[in-house]
Amino acid sequence: MSLDTVRTFLAERAPDLDVIELETSTATVALAAEAHGVEPGQIAKTLAFRVGERRVLVVASGEARIDNRKMRETFEAKAKMLDAETVLALTGHPVGGVCPFGLATPLPVYCDASLRAYAEVLPAAGATHSAVRLTPERLADLVDAEWVDVCKLPA
Repeated sequence: MSLDTVRTFLAERAPDLDVIELETSTATVALAAEAHGVEPGQIAKTLAFRVGERRVLVVASGEARIDNRKMRETFEAKAKMLDAETVLALTGHPVGGVCPFGLATPLPVYCDASLRAYAEVLPAAGATHSAVRLTPERLADLVDAEWVDVCKLPA
């Protein structure tokens, strides 16, 4: 179970962090922000891409949108979002609960600079009703992420 792999990961690497489980769905940025009482930008969404022959995860602010030009320049190849079935197979997490913790397959993780606008962010925790609260820097450290700038923010 996806939530269990996240709990195991956090127990080993960050035992001070708690998984927040809610009764309501947090499967979208809007639902998660409302449920947790935070700005949509504080929701750290995890997106899965195929870039050339590689599979990568990009964690970005909930308000940020992928900038295709920046992705191509950063990864030196065209990026294509993965479908829900492939995401589940690679990460072990369902869409709406995808996070960089407790992955079924080791994947490179990149944190977008858009996360740094917030003191605290909330990525999902392996299920469509779970999350974790932590700083963007801690998030990146826990998953050995590289910082990139591949998004654009709304005007």
